[in-house]
Amino acid sequence: MQPKKILVVDDSQTIAWVVKDTLEDAGYNVRCLHGGLDALTELEAELPDLVILDTFMPQMSGLEVLAKIKASSKTCMVPVIMLTASGRHEDVLASYKLGAEYYITKPFTQKELLHGMDLVLRREKQPSAA
Repeated sequence: MQPKKILVVDDSQTIAWVVKDTLEDAGYNVRCLHGGLDALTELEAELPDLVILDTFMPQMSGLEVLAKIKASSKTCMVPVIMLTASGRHEDVLASYKLGAEYYITKPFTQKELLHGMDLVLRREKQPSAA
């Protein structure tokens, strides 16, 4: 069985590498990008099994990237976990309204990250209720 492909998008190289190390240790195949435009270009070329997306990035916010991912027929089924420093109620709600499957605030623990991924990826495998 092939490892799941995860795309991490965070303008902080430190955060991206912490996430990458955590996920690779757990058996995932991880690619890191540091901007929203790069992420959208990557998604046109290859679909990952999951995107982990920061909210606050220059040029294009994570919420803008999320909206574009969910608006495209090609990428709308790719699950997205928001990983952000904002725990503001408005930001959490905006993320879920735009289609995020899960929301994790920074600072986070490895256990929180892996638990969120397990929930989202397990949910993606379950068949829809009839």
